[in-house]
Amino acid sequence: MTLDFAQSARSTIGIEWELALVDQQTGDLRSIGGDVLEALRGPDGSHHPHITEELLLNTVELVSGVHNTVAGAVADVAGQVEEVRAITDPLGVDPVCSGSHPFGQWFDQEVTDKPRYHKLIDRTQWWGRNMMIWGIHVHVGIEDKNKVIPILNGMLSYIPHLQALSASSPFWAGVNTGYASNRSLMFQQLPTAGVPWDLDDWEAWEGYVDDMTTTGVIEDVTEVRWDIRPSPRWGTIEVRVCDGVSTTEELGGIAALIQCLVDWMSTRLDAGEAVPRMPQWFVRENKWRAARYGMDAEIILDAAGHERLVTDDVRRLIETLTPVAERLGCLTELLQLNLILDKGASYQRQLAVAAATGGSLPAVVRSLRRELRLGLPA
Repeated sequence: MTLDFAQSARSTIGIEWELALVDQQTGDLRSIGGDVLEALRGPDGSHHPHITEELLLNTVELVSGVHNTVAGAVADVAGQVEEVRAITDPLGVDPVCSGSHPFGQWFDQEVTDKPRYHKLIDRTQWWGRNMMIWGIHVHVGIEDKNKVIPILNGMLSYIPHLQALSASSPFWAGVNTGYASNRSLMFQQLPTAGVPWDLDDWEAWEGYVDDMTTTGVIEDVTEVRWDIRPSPRWGTIEVRVCDGVSTTEELGGIAALIQCLVDWMSTRLDAGEAVPRMPQWFVRENKWRAARYGMDAEIILDAAGHERLVTDDVRRLIETLTPVAERLGCLTELLQLNLILDKGASYQRQLAVAAATGGSLPAVVRSLRRELRLGLPA
């Protein structure tokens, strides 16, 4: 199988932001995504070009255009949040974002009426019905498809950093799971989801897709749901490992980290250097550690097995990538990672709210509503 890779300008960026819809009074999930999208139709009846449906009707997805800067992409989706609010505020509903809803139950949720989603639920059954998960996806343009797999392999070393910074799913169906990111472990139960297989080049990626298609595991390449994957249609690497984030500051910081890492690796390839990669067993262990311990995870740094606290390595990365961020015009956003380091990741903030309110999970939802509307607390 030959997979075409779309032309894409180097290090351009696009963001997808999945938002849950919750009742302003109770905090419960509300399955009104279809109503919101209907209200957002244009005068000619056309669908909104950037706000779309997702698996469950309690969700809408915001999709930015292609941007040269992180600031442009974040402003794009932030404007779409306000478009959604104009519809949901009169209905007594707010958009929120976190990796999971603190107390929602899968059996109360309605699936979007599309053949693709019904097929997924039919195949995956209980696991699929439990996909009450929200995330952010960041696309970064790659100008040469031969760079895609080396950069993807290099990015696997940074899964724990991205997962810890975005971790926002400590609660699941009313239970404190003990994990910073329960979403990440839930999502990898789906076929073709989770950490990518070890591939050496673009031809190996084409061979994988061909094998999966021939055996009926997937119908097309979009059903490869890896944490980080090539996106041939857009000419990008798509980073999908992150939990949903509740503020534009966090969104900008994480998107800037991803853009800088990809460009940094691309520059190394241009210089004829190899991009370092880690053994798969370290990559998978790092993912589990970040899901379990979040910002307190001690992560494996390299093939030699050196380890460091993830927050210390994030600080090192900010310093290392500062020249790249200056060149790409995203230094302001990259430095916003310090807000997460200083104020805590979302899972930490959610746990603190629950502890301060006698375990009230509706109070956690109220804090998520407030954060999306007002930003991180001072």
